[in-house]
Amino acid sequence: MKHGALAILPLAAGAAVYGFAFGLLAAQVGFPWWGVALMSGSIHAGSSQIVAVEQFAGTSAALGAALAGAALNLRYIGIVASLSEVLSGLSLRMKLLTIHITGDENWALTMAERAKNQEIGAGFLIGSGLVMITVWTVSTTLGAVTGSALPNLEQFGLGFAFTAAFIAMARGLWRGYANLIPWTVSFAVTIGAVSLDAPKAYAIVVGAVCGLVISHLITNRTRCTL
Repeated sequence: MKHGALAILPLAAGAAVYGFAFGLLAAQVGFPWWGVALMSGSIHAGSSQIVAVEQFAGTSAALGAALAGAALNLRYIGIVASLSEVLSGLSLRMKLLTIHITGDENWALTMAERAKNQEIGAGFLIGSGLVMITVWTVSTTLGAVTGSALPNLEQFGLGFAFTAAFIAMARGLWRGYANLIPWTVSFAVTIGAVSLDAPKAYAIVVGAVCGLVISHLITNRTRCTL
Protein backbone atom coordinates (compact mmCIF):
# COMPACT_ATOMS: atom_id res chain seq x y z
CA MET A 1 0.00 0.00 0.00
CA LYS A 2 2.81 2.41 0.84
CA HIS A 3 4.35 1.92 -2.61
CA GLY A 4 1.09 2.84 -4.33
CA ALA A 5 0.47 5.81 -2.03
CA LEU A 6 3.88 7.30 -2.81
CA ALA A 7 3.78 6.55 -6.54
CA ILE A 8 0.45 8.35 -7.04
CA LEU A 9 1.50 11.61 -5.36
CA PRO A 10 2.45 13.48 -8.59
CA LEU A 11 -0.94 12.63 -10.12
CA ALA A 12 -2.70 13.49 -6.87
CA ALA A 13 -1.13 16.94 -6.93
CA GLY A 14 -2.65 17.59 -10.36
CA ALA A 15 -6.04 16.30 -9.22
CA ALA A 16 -5.92 18.68 -6.25
CA VAL A 17 -5.70 21.67 -8.58
CA TYR A 18 -8.81 20.94 -10.62
CA GLY A 19 -10.54 19.55 -7.53
CA PHE A 20 -10.12 22.94 -5.87
CA ALA A 21 -11.44 24.64 -9.02
CA PHE A 22 -14.47 22.37 -9.02
CA GLY A 23 -15.23 23.07 -5.36
CA LEU A 24 -14.82 26.79 -5.94
CA LEU A 25 -17.38 26.92 -8.72
CA ALA A 26 -19.74 24.45 -7.04
CA ALA A 27 -19.99 26.83 -4.08
CA GLN A 28 -20.55 29.74 -6.44
CA VAL A 29 -23.63 28.08 -7.94
CA GLY A 30 -25.12 27.37 -4.54
CA PHE A 31 -23.78 24.03 -3.34
CA PRO A 32 -22.92 23.98 0.39
CA TRP A 33 -19.38 22.91 1.27
CA TRP A 34 -20.65 19.84 3.10
CA GLY A 35 -22.66 18.83 0.02
CA VAL A 36 -19.51 19.04 -2.09
CA ALA A 37 -17.57 17.00 0.49
CA LEU A 38 -20.30 14.35 0.64
CA MET A 39 -20.50 14.17 -3.15
CA SER A 40 -16.73 13.83 -3.56
CA GLY A 41 -16.43 11.11 -0.94
CA SER A 42 -19.45 9.08 -1.99
CA ILE A 43 -19.35 9.49 -5.78
CA HIS A 44 -15.63 10.05 -6.37
CA ALA A 45 -16.01 10.78 -10.07
CA GLY A 46 -14.89 14.23 -11.10
CA SER A 47 -16.41 14.40 -14.58
CA SER A 48 -19.81 13.22 -13.34
CA GLN A 49 -19.72 15.66 -10.44
CA ILE A 50 -19.05 18.59 -12.76
CA VAL A 51 -21.95 17.65 -15.04
CA ALA A 52 -24.27 17.10 -12.08
CA VAL A 53 -23.44 20.46 -10.50
CA GLU A 54 -23.90 22.28 -13.81
CA GLN A 55 -27.27 20.63 -14.36
CA PHE A 56 -28.55 21.26 -10.86
CA ALA A 57 -27.39 24.86 -11.04
CA GLY A 58 -29.00 25.50 -14.41
CA THR A 59 -32.20 23.48 -14.57
CA SER A 60 -32.39 21.27 -11.48
CA ALA A 61 -32.83 18.35 -13.92
CA ALA A 62 -32.02 15.55 -11.50
CA LEU A 63 -32.80 12.77 -13.97
CA GLY A 64 -30.75 14.40 -16.72
CA ALA A 65 -27.80 14.94 -14.38
CA ALA A 66 -27.96 11.31 -13.24
CA LEU A 67 -28.13 9.96 -16.80
CA ALA A 68 -25.28 12.17 -17.97
CA GLY A 69 -23.14 11.09 -15.03
CA ALA A 70 -23.93 7.44 -15.67
CA ALA A 71 -23.02 7.79 -19.35
CA LEU A 72 -19.69 9.41 -18.49
CA ASN A 73 -18.91 6.60 -16.07
CA LEU A 74 -19.69 3.69 -18.37
CA ARG A 75 -15.94 3.30 -18.87
CA TYR A 76 -15.72 1.95 -15.32
CA ILE A 77 -17.39 -1.25 -16.47
CA GLY A 78 -14.26 -2.00 -18.49
CA ILE A 79 -11.97 -0.76 -15.75
CA VAL A 80 -13.53 -3.02 -13.13
CA ALA A 81 -13.47 -5.97 -15.53
CA SER A 82 -9.74 -5.43 -16.10
CA LEU A 83 -9.14 -5.66 -12.34
CA SER A 84 -10.58 -9.15 -11.88
CA GLU A 85 -7.13 -10.71 -11.49
CA VAL A 86 -5.86 -7.90 -9.25
CA LEU A 87 -8.85 -8.20 -6.91
CA SER A 88 -8.87 -11.98 -6.72
CA GLY A 89 -8.41 -13.21 -3.17
CA LEU A 90 -10.02 -10.16 -1.55
CA SER A 91 -13.24 -10.41 0.43
CA LEU A 92 -16.39 -8.99 -1.14
CA ARG A 93 -16.27 -6.01 1.24
CA MET A 94 -12.69 -5.21 0.28
CA LYS A 95 -13.47 -5.63 -3.41
CA LEU A 96 -16.32 -3.13 -3.17
CA LEU A 97 -14.15 -0.66 -1.23
CA THR A 98 -11.32 -1.01 -3.74
CA ILE A 99 -13.66 -0.49 -6.68
CA HIS A 100 -15.07 2.64 -5.03
CA ILE A 101 -11.64 4.24 -4.55
CA THR A 102 -10.46 3.27 -8.02
CA GLY A 103 -10.28 6.17 -10.45
CA ASP A 104 -8.69 6.71 -13.84
CA GLU A 105 -5.37 7.82 -12.39
CA ASN A 106 -4.66 5.05 -9.90
CA TRP A 107 -6.10 2.38 -12.21
CA ALA A 108 -3.83 3.46 -15.08
CA LEU A 109 -0.80 3.67 -12.77
CA THR A 110 -1.52 0.26 -11.27
CA MET A 111 -1.88 -1.41 -14.66
CA ALA A 112 1.29 0.28 -15.95
CA GLU A 113 3.28 -0.87 -12.92
CA ARG A 114 1.76 -4.33 -13.10
CA ALA A 115 2.93 -4.65 -16.71
CA LYS A 116 6.48 -4.24 -15.41
CA ASN A 117 6.09 -6.34 -12.29
CA GLN A 118 3.32 -8.95 -11.87
CA GLU A 119 3.70 -8.76 -8.09
CA ILE A 120 2.02 -5.34 -8.16
CA GLY A 121 -1.54 -5.97 -7.08
CA ALA A 122 -4.39 -4.97 -4.81
CA GLY A 123 -2.15 -3.35 -2.19
CA PHE A 124 -0.76 -0.90 -4.74
CA LEU A 125 -4.24 -0.14 -6.11
CA ILE A 126 -5.70 0.40 -2.64
CA GLY A 127 -2.83 2.58 -1.43
CA SER A 128 -2.94 4.82 -4.49
CA GLY A 129 -6.75 4.90 -4.41
CA LEU A 130 -6.89 6.00 -0.78
CA VAL A 131 -4.54 8.88 -1.54
CA MET A 132 -6.57 9.96 -4.59
CA ILE A 133 -9.98 9.92 -2.90
CA THR A 134 -8.57 11.76 0.13
CA VAL A 135 -6.89 14.43 -2.00
CA TRP A 136 -9.99 14.82 -4.18
CA THR A 137 -12.38 15.13 -1.25
CA VAL A 138 -10.16 17.55 0.68
CA SER A 139 -9.35 19.75 -2.33
CA THR A 140 -12.97 20.02 -3.50
CA THR A 141 -14.11 20.79 0.03
CA LEU A 142 -11.46 23.48 0.47
CA GLY A 143 -12.51 24.94 -2.86
CA ALA A 144 -16.14 25.00 -1.77
CA VAL A 145 -15.30 26.64 1.56
CA THR A 146 -13.21 29.26 -0.25
CA GLY A 147 -15.82 29.82 -2.94
CA SER A 148 -18.60 30.41 -0.43
CA ALA A 149 -16.57 33.21 1.13
CA LEU A 150 -15.74 34.97 -2.14
CA PRO A 151 -17.84 37.31 -4.29
CA ASN A 152 -19.25 36.16 -7.61
CA LEU A 153 -16.29 34.80 -9.57
CA GLU A 154 -17.93 35.68 -12.88
CA GLN A 155 -16.84 39.27 -12.16
CA PHE A 156 -13.24 38.13 -12.43
CA GLY A 157 -13.70 36.06 -15.57
CA LEU A 158 -13.38 32.76 -13.71
CA GLY A 159 -16.64 31.28 -14.90
CA PHE A 160 -14.64 29.06 -17.25
CA ALA A 161 -13.27 27.01 -14.33
CA PHE A 162 -15.85 24.22 -14.79
CA THR A 163 -14.83 23.87 -18.43
CA ALA A 164 -11.12 24.06 -17.61
CA ALA A 165 -11.43 21.40 -14.91
CA PHE A 166 -13.37 19.13 -17.26
CA ILE A 167 -10.75 19.54 -20.00
CA ALA A 168 -8.00 18.69 -17.51
CA MET A 169 -9.83 15.48 -16.57
CA ALA A 170 -10.45 14.59 -20.20
CA ARG A 171 -6.75 15.01 -20.95
CA GLY A 172 -6.01 12.43 -18.28
CA LEU A 173 -8.32 9.95 -20.03
CA TRP A 174 -6.59 10.28 -23.41
CA ARG A 175 -4.97 6.97 -24.37
CA GLY A 176 -3.68 7.86 -27.81
CA TYR A 177 -5.00 8.21 -31.35
CA ALA A 178 -7.24 5.16 -30.90
CA ASN A 179 -9.53 7.52 -28.96
CA LEU A 180 -9.67 10.12 -31.72
CA ILE A 181 -12.59 8.80 -33.78
CA PRO A 182 -14.89 7.86 -30.83
CA TRP A 183 -14.16 11.17 -29.10
CA THR A 184 -14.78 13.13 -32.30
CA VAL A 185 -18.10 11.35 -32.86
CA SER A 186 -19.15 11.97 -29.25
CA PHE A 187 -18.22 15.64 -29.50
CA ALA A 188 -19.98 16.14 -32.84
CA VAL A 189 -23.18 14.37 -31.76
CA THR A 190 -23.31 16.26 -28.46
CA ILE A 191 -22.79 19.63 -30.14
CA GLY A 192 -25.39 18.72 -32.77
CA ALA A 193 -27.93 17.74 -30.11
CA VAL A 194 -27.34 20.96 -28.17
CA SER A 195 -27.72 23.01 -31.36
CA LEU A 196 -31.13 21.35 -31.80
CA ASP A 197 -32.09 22.66 -28.34
CA ALA A 198 -31.85 19.30 -26.60
CA PRO A 199 -31.15 19.55 -22.83
CA LYS A 200 -27.39 19.47 -22.30
CA ALA A 201 -27.49 16.48 -19.96
CA TYR A 202 -29.37 14.36 -22.49
CA ALA A 203 -27.11 15.59 -25.29
CA ILE A 204 -24.14 14.28 -23.31
CA VAL A 205 -25.84 10.91 -22.88
CA VAL A 206 -26.53 10.62 -26.62
CA GLY A 207 -23.00 11.69 -27.50
CA ALA A 208 -21.45 9.26 -25.02
CA VAL A 209 -23.54 6.33 -26.28
CA CYS A 210 -22.64 7.11 -29.91
CA GLY A 211 -18.96 7.29 -28.98
CA LEU A 212 -19.18 3.94 -27.20
CA VAL A 213 -20.87 2.32 -30.20
CA ILE A 214 -18.17 3.59 -32.56
CA SER A 215 -15.45 2.44 -30.16
CA HIS A 216 -17.03 -1.01 -29.98
CA LEU A 217 -17.26 -1.26 -33.78
CA ILE A 218 -13.63 -0.19 -34.21
CA THR A 219 -12.46 -2.70 -31.61
CA ASN A 220 -14.38 -5.56 -33.25
CA ARG A 221 -13.08 -4.62 -36.68
CA THR A 222 -9.50 -4.55 -35.39
CA ARG A 223 -9.89 -8.01 -33.84
CA CYS A 224 -11.34 -9.41 -37.05
CA THR A 225 -8.38 -8.18 -39.10
CA LEU A 226 -5.82 -9.73 -36.74
